[in-house]
Amino acid sequence: MWEWFIGLLSTILGWIADFCGDWGLAIMILTIIIRLCLTPLQNKSLKSSAQMQVLQPKMQEIQQLYADDPMRQQQELQKIYSEHKFNPFGGCLPVIIQMPVFFALFSVLRDHLPADACFYGIFPSLADSVSNVLATSGFAGAWVYILFDILFGVFTLIPMLLNMRNQAQGQTPQTLIMGVIMAGMMMWFGWSVPVGVLLYYNASSLWGIVQQVFITNRMMEKYKKEEEAKVANGPIQVNVVRKEQKPRPKKKS
Repeated sequence: MWEWFIGLLSTILGWIADFCGDWGLAIMILTIIIRLCLTPLQNKSLKSSAQMQVLQPKMQEIQQLYADDPMRQQQELQKIYSEHKFNPFGGCLPVIIQMPVFFALFSVLRDHLPADACFYGIFPSLADSVSNVLATSGFAGAWVYILFDILFGVFTLIPMLLNMRNQAQGQTPQTLIMGVIMAGMMMWFGWSVPVGVLLYYNASSLWGIVQQVFITNRMMEKYKKEEEAKVANGPIQVNVVRKEQKPRPKKKS
């Protein structure tokens, strides 16, 4: 199944390259196609994130209230999920779906690209990595590759910075530290992968950043208002715990 998927991706990429005349441009076009196909899932992910932000105070209240009763805590959380049709993992779907494409493209660029596959002369070979070019051509021949690897890290960090304004103030330093660590790890990973993978990831990340700045944030606010209205207009449920009544003492005759 995995080999079939790699072969399919390689065939599609080859068709696009034949159409546009450049393998690097073909990777960018493939990126746009993938992002457009993921748009419906992205919208569901936004709704799920909006629900999470609106329901978070109630969920935290339940977690504190039933901290000593994990089973009851899970039951109450499941009740909230069911009432609001909320999937706590719904926001992860676009990322999960993109991962097989990312790793399959890595295999395509490593094993299935023609030797002359390039990106308008900017990259003589899309199968080359930063480390290989730096070792063979020095900094003069590898600086564009290094730049793309730096962008690999920067484009990993920017979405996390954009999301920081939606977080509580105490979480901001932790998110920043985690973002810097993640960016460093991605740059380390990008140092030895085919530069075509960096081209795909950078194009995909740039698309996501532009989408987040101009579209996603507005849609997020819209979904939050809709969810807040649903919660405000929803039925008020009160859990009443009745005390067990003791039997009345019998009168002595």
